[in-house]
Amino acid sequence: MKILVSGAGAAGLCAGIDLARAGHAVEIVERANHLRVNGAPIDVRGEALETARSMGILDALEEHRITMTEETTFVDRSGATVARLAMREINDSPDDIELPREDLMTILRQALPEQVDLRFEESVATMVDDGDRVAVTFASGRESAYDIVVGADGVHSAVRRLVFGPEHEFTEPLGVYVALADAPGHATPGDSRVTEILNLPGLLAGVARYRDKALGIFEFRSDPIDYDYHDPEAQKRILTEAFAGIEDWKVPELIETAQRDPELYFDAISLIHVPTWHRGRVVLIGDAAHCATPMAGRGTSLALLGAWTLAEELTRHGEDLEAAFGAYEQRQRPHATAAQEFGRGGADLIVPATWEDIEARNTRLRAAQPR
Repeated sequence: MKILVSGAGAAGLCAGIDLARAGHAVEIVERANHLRVNGAPIDVRGEALETARSMGILDALEEHRITMTEETTFVDRSGATVARLAMREINDSPDDIELPREDLMTILRQALPEQVDLRFEESVATMVDDGDRVAVTFASGRESAYDIVVGADGVHSAVRRLVFGPEHEFTEPLGVYVALADAPGHATPGDSRVTEILNLPGLLAGVARYRDKALGIFEFRSDPIDYDYHDPEAQKRILTEAFAGIEDWKVPELIETAQRDPELYFDAISLIHVPTWHRGRVVLIGDAAHCATPMAGRGTSLALLGAWTLAEELTRHGEDLEAAFGAYEQRQRPHATAAQEFGRGGADLIVPATWEDIEARNTRLRAAQPR
């Protein structure tokens, strides 16, 4: 079949790999002009490890493995340590592989079969599914028709919006926004294994280090904010306003470095719930179908599993798309539901809302430390 994949993130590239290897003619379109490689390191865990083995990329993942954060150190306004959180205490998957996002995307890009048509600066504008084919008009004005369209275009999925309905119908905001920025001035030689975090009521600013790199991490509690998520200047303005007037610890310099980062990542932390992930000849995978938020640490694993499962079921059911999509969803949904439940409670631990909540969290962590 001729298949369009919208989005060249982890889910989209995995879909391209798996579907092309299954014999389909695959085109991937990506709105940006490059693969997104910025952001925090990612995890491949659980059943996704076996999926990676089946895809032939497990050895490459192992080669780029890092030891990211063995311990998170919470500091006060002066930078003095007030509590510690050992990651083993919250990690339910000790066999996971953690690696830089840029390494994962490079591995997936290199695994993409040559016949896959990967197009940057291209996105879906309209779609019409007549039951036999899906006619697509792109933002560039180009037109084409496909047997299947796969929406792998993330939380703000255009495919989901065009076929299933407006974004707000499927979004459960958790009341927190997150930003990640390259912070080269805070890197340390070697492989630092400690992340430092300062909490103020409803706010988090921190530094996470891996290899010779450092990331500025920001989270803040807020009601939904109306802004253009394609506008980086609007995102930087919102971030700056959230931390305005705070001179404690490293916050001013971290905000300043975030302002200089052209690849700043900024978004609301929201769960995505879609009652069914397929309609006609269109199917959703990855965050477009079931975002579990970064707090779950399972987005990449769900992307690998979902793309592989979709390709398997299309092979098994042939042109019976309703059966193939239904079987894919039946197998994938339990993984997505479990991941969403895992990520739901992360805000209270990482971004306490009040001074009393911060102190209670720190007291609890100090009591849990071995004596």
